[in-house]
Amino acid sequence: MPRLKGSCHCRAVQFSLVSHTPQPYQFCYCSICRKTAGGGGYAINIMGEADTLEVEGEEHLSVYHAKGTEDHGKEPSPAGRRFCKHCGSALFILDSRYPKWAYPFASAIDTPLPVPPERVHVMLHYKAEWVEVLDTPEDMLFGGYPDQSIEQWHRKNGLYKPE
Repeated sequence: MPRLKGSCHCRAVQFSLVSHTPQPYQFCYCSICRKTAGGGGYAINIMGEADTLEVEGEEHLSVYHAKGTEDHGKEPSPAGRRFCKHCGSALFILDSRYPKWAYPFASAIDTPLPVPPERVHVMLHYKAEWVEVLDTPEDMLFGGYPDQSIEQWHRKNGLYKPE
């Protein structure tokens, strides 16, 4: 099982977790990801096991719960985006609806990540107009979320690494 290591830009926060699904294949264009972590108009989340998450410098973390967004109405989202309160780096998401998982941003991972065989672009209904989306045979496009989970995508492509 690969253990991924990540950090913020100023290195005040460092973290690691085990991931069976380390492919950075899913680009999210929702306004939350785009505005909190997406310099290219999107963010790339991967997935790891929440019970393996180890954080050094936890006192330097802040949490943001988006509200008033396209998929959460006016209530705060249960997804808490952790970021460094010093340098602002987006680090990972913990979501009470999915307590088994942690969702680090690929941009915060220091461990080399594999190049995915395809890219899945999600929440395109919410992308900024200036963003150009690749539309090649290796790109799958979705206005919302696809029916396939991160784990299912890894299994379908023979990339799930349970041990």
